[in-house]
Amino acid sequence: MERELALEFVRVTEAAALAAARVMGLGDKMAADGAAVAAMRHLFDSVAISGQVVIGEGEMDEAPMLYIGERVGLGGPEVDVAVDPLEGTNLVAKGLPNSISVLAIAPRGCLLHAPDMYMDKIAVGPKARGRISLLRSATENLMAVAEALQKEIRDLTVVILDRERHADLIKEVRQAGARIKLISDGDVAPAVAAAFGESGVDILLGTGGAPEGVITAAALKCLGGDMQARLRPRHPLEMRRAREMGLSDPDEVLTMEDLVKGDDVIFAATGITDGDLLRGVRYFSRGARTHSVVMRSKTGTVRFIDALHHLDKKPFFGQN
Repeated sequence: MERELALEFVRVTEAAALAAARVMGLGDKMAADGAAVAAMRHLFDSVAISGQVVIGEGEMDEAPMLYIGERVGLGGPEVDVAVDPLEGTNLVAKGLPNSISVLAIAPRGCLLHAPDMYMDKIAVGPKARGRISLLRSATENLMAVAEALQKEIRDLTVVILDRERHADLIKEVRQAGARIKLISDGDVAPAVAAAFGESGVDILLGTGGAPEGVITAAALKCLGGDMQARLRPRHPLEMRRAREMGLSDPDEVLTMEDLVKGDDVIFAATGITDGDLLRGVRYFSRGARTHSVVMRSKTGTVRFIDALHHLDKKPFFGQN
């Protein structure tokens, strides 16, 4: 992929973030999500790719746009497209931190076509790369990460989704002595933050959405981090769905290379509300300010983009 495309992908996430932020805190997660999806889909029409959505808003009969299998772009290199126009719908509805608009792009066939089901995840930054395993206990992983980061376990910060299913995990992590940051929704931004030493996040543990897991893996690949995952189908229908998408053994531990193949991945995200990784959208008298990040695994380049938008010149947010 041409490196010039990176900025075009940022324009796509900026548009979705600007649209969703308009209804931040109003308690309407459906309106926020719908606005983000429409804005992102609109901006894709201006990007020079021949993209196919492999992770999106659901199947064709479940979503009017950005559905799995939909073609996007003006034409150009054949790529897989993974999107989450609004990661953290409840966060935006309630005005809480860490909601983002996010996408990942890779050459065709390089992104795992993850079914919409639960996935066990463990994610760390570059210093702990190669030190984690889902075949070991949480305590063993914390010991390994602490050693890699040259910290005491008590100084580690672990991000876990605040869910009843994580009661035993939370108990084990606390008994091991690590600090826990419980989050209500949206595990992509905190997982990516683990790859930035100054973020205050050291490791993500627990079960979350599989599609979000692939997007997270794309970012961590750009940053030199590490991740392992394992699908958690809850019933035979999900088992069959996993096999239909090419995962013959749903219980297999998936490595970074299983989740994201190759070395030419682009990840872009724009903050909607303030969070561990990005600042949220700020509106002023004639426009708005956004904070985004874009990364490319091929070069290892990470760019943070602070942009001012004059919305009177952009009737549809982000349109140039």
